Amino acid sequence: MQPLQPFEPSPELQSIQLNGEAIWQAGMLSLRFTLACPDDWLRLPPATAAPARRHNLWQSTCFEAFIGRPGDPAYQELNLAPNGNWNLYALTGYRENLKEWPEIRELPYSLRRSSQRLELACQLDLRELIAADQPLELSLTAVLDHSDLGCSYWAWQHRGEQADFHLRQSFQRLEASGG
Repeated sequence: MQPLQPFEPSPELQSIQLNGEAIWQAGMLSLRFTLACPDDWLRLPPATAAPARRHNLWQSTCFEAFIGRPGDPAYQELNLAPNGNWNLYALTGYRENLKEWPEIRELPYSLRRSSQRLELACQLDLRELIAADQPLELSLTAVLDHSDLGCSYWAWQHRGEQADFHLRQSFQRLEASGG
């Protein structure tokens, strides 16, 4: 697990602990986010009876992964909301030609929630897109929505002058692990 950092640290965010983990093995990308925060701190999207693919999840609390191949400007953006809604987009370059990635039609993921802890985990099958032994470039990010503070923007690393999860300079190399 690796900590995510807020783009603009502030005293109000010091009680938040957000970590992310990514494992790339045999063409499967396993992701896990853990969030610990005070019980009343986080504003969550409304519960849904039937989680589905939805747009604009990043406008409230949302956990994200940006996934690319080294040397290729194209990348994918994964959005996971803590109510079960999700989306996966493909882009041809920096913020270019954002389209739903149709190859993935459903994305079940696990969600565990307690009064002060939230854990999300999912697995993406990328075998048809990326060779299993090829490294990835990846950034785990999150938007955390607080009723008084608004949204804060978290990532493994921020490389821009503004919070911008799409910057490839913020992605980290992830090698395939042994199977």
